[in-house]
Amino acid sequence: MNATQVAEILALPLQERIQLVELIWDSVAALPEPPNLSPELRAELVARLLADEAQADAPGMDWDEVKQHLRSGTWRTV
Repeated sequence: MNATQVAEILALPLQERIQLVELIWDSVAALPEPPNLSPELRAELVARLLADEAQADAPGMDWDEVKQHLRSGTWRTV
């Protein structure tokens, strides 16, 4: 990807950039095997998962709520 392509993507309206990210994420999630993670990154992800599971009673947001906050730009205030 070159600088011109990046500039074109960044010039898209917010909603279109979000849709592009969702499309890219869905294509990554559809891969038949997980990505190759470094031992450090794998350890960090496991630690975060364990911390999240330890707070199972803490309120969270479902995916629709997360998307709404991202689209409205209010995710930083949540």
